[in-house]
Amino acid sequence: MKGKVCVFGSFNLDITAFLERFPMPGESLVASSSKISAGGKGANQATAALKAGANVHYIGKIGEDDFGYFARRHLKEVGFNAVTILSSNERATGNALIYVAGKNAENMISVDPGTNMIVTEEEIKKCEPAIKCADVVLVQLENNLSAINQVIDIANNSNAFTILNPAPFQPVSDKLLSKVDLLTPNETEAYLLTGQKITDKESAEYAADYLHQKGVKKIIITMGAKGSLLSDHSTKTWIPCFPANPVDTTGAGDAFNGALAAQIANGQNIKQAALFSSAFAAVSVEYIGAACMTTYQQAIERMNKFISN
Repeated sequence: MKGKVCVFGSFNLDITAFLERFPMPGESLVASSSKISAGGKGANQATAALKAGANVHYIGKIGEDDFGYFARRHLKEVGFNAVTILSSNERATGNALIYVAGKNAENMISVDPGTNMIVTEEEIKKCEPAIKCADVVLVQLENNLSAINQVIDIANNSNAFTILNPAPFQPVSDKLLSKVDLLTPNETEAYLLTGQKITDKESAEYAADYLHQKGVKKIIITMGAKGSLLSDHSTKTWIPCFPANPVDTTGAGDAFNGALAAQIANGQNIKQAALFSSAFAAVSVEYIGAACMTTYQQAIERMNKFISN
C-alpha cells in the first residue's frame, strides 16, 4: 500500500525567463524564452511526492483572482489523492518571478507570497483530519509561522513523521526545530541557521552537530552537485549527487523533499529514501519549470545506472 503524505505549503504562479546570463542592476536583457507555470514549494513538493509513489493530500491557500483560477485548474489536473484549497480575497495568489541563466541553469527568484502568509488558525483546524491520518507531514517556510507551528503540533500529536524544509528561509525558534523529526536545509539555509558556511563535508558536519544541539533529531543538508549530508547525531552518511544534464535547477530541492517524504511514508529508511531522492532530483533538473516532471521509474533507473558504474 502507498504511504500517506500530507503536504501543507505554498502555491505560487511562476513566471520564468531564460537568459544567457543574469542582468546587472538597472540592466534590461532580452530573454531567449519565457514560461508561465505552477510553482510554490508546497505544491511542488506535493507533486514530487505523488510522482515518487505516495498517496498525497495537498493543503494550500490561494487568492480569489486570475492566478487563483489557474491554481485551481492546475491542482485538479495534477491528480492528487485529495486537495484542500483555502482561499481569500484579502491578498493575491502567491507568485514568483524567476531568472534562469547560464549553461548550468542557475536561478534567481523573487517571490510575493500573497495568501500563503495569511493562513488562519480556524483554517488549519478544519484540516486537522487530513493531517492526523498522514504517515508523513511535510512543511516548508513559505507560509506564516503560526500556521506551520499548528500543523506540526497536530502531526506530532498523531505520531506522524514530520519534515521541515526551511525554505525560503525565515528565522525560526529552537522550539520549532526540536518538534520536527527531519530538517532538510540546503547550504545557504544551513548557514543562516548556524552561522557556519557550508563548503565541504567537514563544515556540513559541524553545522549538523550545531543543529543537533538545538534539539534537531535528524538532518539532511543538501549541497547541490556536491551531494548531501545525512546526520543522525553520532552517525553521518554522505549521499551522492547523481549525474544530470541540467536545464533548469529551480525545482531540484522541492523534488528532493517530496520524494523523500514519499519514500519514508512508503517504509524506506532515511538513508535509502535520501539516495532515491537524490536520483529523483537529478532527473528533475533536466526539465524546464519548478513543478516536478520526474517519474518514479526514471529515478530508479538513474540510481541503478550510477550504482552499476
